[in-house]
Amino acid sequence: MRILFVGSGDFAEPTLHFLAEEHDVVAVVTQPARKAGRGQSMRPTPVLQLASKYNLTAIEAEDISDPSLVSRLAELKAELGIVIAFGQKIGPALLAAMPAGFINLHASLLPRYRGAAPYQWTVINGDEKAGVTVFRLTAGMDAGPILTQRWTYVRPQETAAELHDRLARIGPDAVRAALELFGDGEIPEGQPQDAAQVTRAPKLRKENGWIDFGRPAAVLGHFVCGMWSWPGAVCMFESADGSRRERVTLARARLGDARPAEPEPGVLDVRLFVATGDGWLEILEIKPAAGRQMAWPEFVNGRHVKPGDRFVRVESA
Repeated sequence: MRILFVGSGDFAEPTLHFLAEEHDVVAVVTQPARKAGRGQSMRPTPVLQLASKYNLTAIEAEDISDPSLVSRLAELKAELGIVIAFGQKIGPALLAAMPAGFINLHASLLPRYRGAAPYQWTVINGDEKAGVTVFRLTAGMDAGPILTQRWTYVRPQETAAELHDRLARIGPDAVRAALELFGDGEIPEGQPQDAAQVTRAPKLRKENGWIDFGRPAAVLGHFVCGMWSWPGAVCMFESADGSRRERVTLARARLGDARPAEPEPGVLDVRLFVATGDGWLEILEIKPAAGRQMAWPEFVNGRHVKPGDRFVRVESA
């Protein structure tokens, strides 16, 4: 089957690798290179870099719905389009240009978590299971009929970044199974999604990561892991004597003690657990704004952290 691949982010890389090895990828469409890093140098997308290694025809599209680009893509005579982590909506003209339509690999068990941040919200909400879904692309956001799914358990204290990488590695198996449904010229309809089970996974912004220690410790443990590595669970660390204050990002945490906390939320006890609105939060990993990610004991030793020191909410970027 002749395939048009459309993707940008690193979530798409394992599946593009599989397709390039085993199928006829007529072209790869990706987002244009963007400025990134401290030097603000132009950086191509991970998908473009992988396409170059396989000598695949690659097209950087500022607007994939531009009529001239749609005409160019239609001339490639691809039978099926595959979209993964692209960042632009596929318009009706391009959808109609593929005889077998488009399929999409999404990082959740649809209809749960439609939207831009599915695996992050999976962790934030403390879900037991995560997974990927291959579905037929339609006009509605992540609303098309389901072709295949693969699931996995979320590991204890697994961060969103770690889950992202595991789901990316599961993706090729789900796509392989979906492609088998297109054998002998078949165009599978898929299973309609249950509208009653739909939940949303809206895009995260920097301020979404600002920690409120008045929330329960069990909730905050999932929150911290779900916010890593972006936008990060951000707060300020303050010593009790006022001599030290710095911005930090909590990278991994868990419920340390479910017993009610008497101190004001954010204050550290003798175990160096953090008081919350309900219970105590145990920090496992932390990243100072001006330093690297480290284990909590390393931060404690380096900053001479003591009971009575505290974390407080940030109020601005």
